[in-house]
Order: sequence, then structure tokens, then C-alpha cells
Amino acid sequence: QVQLVESGGGLVQPGGSLRLSCAASRSLSVINSMGWYRQAPGKQRELVAGITSGGTTNYADFVKGRFTISRDSAKNTVDLQMNVLKPEDTALYYCNAKIQRAPYTRPVDYWGQGTQVTVSS
Repeated sequence: QVQLVESGGGLVQPGGSLRLSCAASRSLSVINSMGWYRQAPGKQRELVAGITSGGTTNYADFVKGRFTISRDSAKNTVDLQMNVLKPEDTALYYCNAKIQRAPYTRPVDYWGQGTQVTVSS
């Protein structure tokens, strides 16, 4: 099991930047992958970016070139640097961790409480 705590959300103008941080209660070495998801009102939760234990990253097409996910194993944190923010990036952003408890089993999802990002002038 792992607890996740997000921070860094807020209000920013279009074109601005924000950095989200997710602190995990356990070492990242026991977590198979981590990621950031978002959910806007009336919409389904969607993947924004992910990073595996090996450091491989993946991004949703709508954030490629603007967002960067990174991990700090010493601090047990995963950050999301968001640049050139757009009003459509407004959403509740959730940190996610996937832990595979045994070989050939489906990873278990863990979620943080979410942090609000609002992009508006």
C-alpha cells in the first residue's frame, strides 16, 4: 500500500506555468509506475503523463511538448512541470501509483486526493 499527497495546484493565466508534485509514502523502487491523471467537470478521468520505475515516460498527445514528468527517487516524489497552460487544462489533477504485488498479476491502483489547476485570465 502507498499514500500519495499532491501539491502545487492553483490559478494561473493562459500561457503560464505550474509545477505539481506528488509525494509517495514508500520508496519509488517498490512502485511499478506513477502518473498524473486529470478530470474536468463532466468529463472522464484521463491520463496526462506517466513514468515507469525504469524512467520511461509517456504523454497524452494534448500535452506533448508542454508538460514534463520526472521522478526523484531520493525524495520519493514525482513532479509534473506544466508549461504554456491553456484554459482547457483546467481540471482536478490526480497522482497515481501502480503496484504489482506478484508476477503475472494486475497492478493495483492507488490515488491521491487531487489538486486543482485552473487556467484563466
